[in-house]
Amino acid sequence: MTPSLGTHIAFGVLATFAVLTGWRVFCTDSMVRASFFLLLSFIAVGGIMILLTAEYLGVAMFFMMAVEMMVMALFMVMFMMNPAGLNPMKMVHQERVAIAAGVIAFIVLSAVAVLSDFPDAPLPAEHAPVISLGRELLGDSMLVFETAGVVLLTTMVGVVVLSSRRGRYGRADEGSMPPGLMPGGEPAGQPSEEEEGEHTHHHH
Repeated sequence: MTPSLGTHIAFGVLATFAVLTGWRVFCTDSMVRASFFLLLSFIAVGGIMILLTAEYLGVAMFFMMAVEMMVMALFMVMFMMNPAGLNPMKMVHQERVAIAAGVIAFIVLSAVAVLSDFPDAPLPAEHAPVISLGRELLGDSMLVFETAGVVLLTTMVGVVVLSSRRGRYGRADEGSMPPGLMPGGEPAGQPSEEEEGEHTHHHH
């Protein structure tokens, strides 16, 4: 089946959007914004999968990435030193190595996509791959998937428990202060003595 002009346009728009939002992940100075940029990039990739008639994979990408990126953003707010970009920071470490690895990976994957001779073996009309996949997941492999889900949930709970005693700025039972916006400055987000006095006065 030959794709229509609208399919080509939608593919170009989604591909451009996926690349731009993926690039913005490494340009922002906020871990939370980076998580949402990555979510937008994955949503665009899911849209491309739907255009390629892989509806199951596209919808699964939507649900999985939406939940995963939201959980990541919540963990960033709870545990990272700079979740909202209040203090400037770089999202890329070993920048030259990262650029070189990204360029090499892009060239290799592009060569595979452009130069490979993919097989043309359409599925018969009576074959239902989604139904077959559901029977496989809910049949003999159900115990494996359920066990993996319980292990992942236990791991998440354990991580939260082990890290809850130590907050973002120090041990919770010893008191902790956030760092200043400027080196050596007053802790960020703390009211001044005048503001505390006014608040106490109004409270009384």
